[in-house]
Amino acid sequence: MDAGQADAVVWRNRALNLFDRVTVPVAVCDVYGRVVLANPAMSAECGTTPGRLRGRDVLELFRPEESTQVDRIAQALRLRHRSRYQISVRWSAPDGTERHGELTADPVSDGVHDTPALLVMLRVDGTRTPPPEHETPQVTKVEARVLALLAGGATTDRAARELALTRDGVTYHLRRLSTRWNAANRTELVARAYAEGILRPGVWPPEATEPG
Repeated sequence: MDAGQADAVVWRNRALNLFDRVTVPVAVCDVYGRVVLANPAMSAECGTTPGRLRGRDVLELFRPEESTQVDRIAQALRLRHRSRYQISVRWSAPDGTERHGELTADPVSDGVHDTPALLVMLRVDGTRTPPPEHETPQVTKVEARVLALLAGGATTDRAARELALTRDGVTYHLRRLSTRWNAANRTELVARAYAEGILRPGVWPPEATEPG
């Protein structure tokens, strides 16, 4: 082994040691999302060991909140775009509670034309807990208007235009509602809004009642 190879081995070992010590959940995945390498913090979120995560699909471990996010990223990777990609996800913690957060994926490779790997980091937001059954969930006026637009079939972009918000602003409110109500998707959000009296029954287009 020459001096250059020896230095490369030393730096690789140092990098792996640092990778294992990082407290943020991190994994390296291939372009298809299969885990190649995971640090202990990432495997702890899945209740297993780094070795047992190898070969698993990261989007089966951490379920996307919106499939359209994944479709956009897959298209971008096919076109060899090298942006940072973010996906809102949820998953079951080892103790059975549902957690949610955000996966950030950065394409990395030695050369511009090489097929990239994905450096994936997980930001954990917290644990979802449903409100007490006897308590009617409260919403803000903006949240109520978002729900009314959603019930009328509005897309995120249209809701943003109607409310003078950014697209991310609408997504933020939907994510807060999903967390508060433990809702799995937008259909469940709308159904819950009608069940709780937040949207007026028998009215079209959908209309919000005055929030408490």
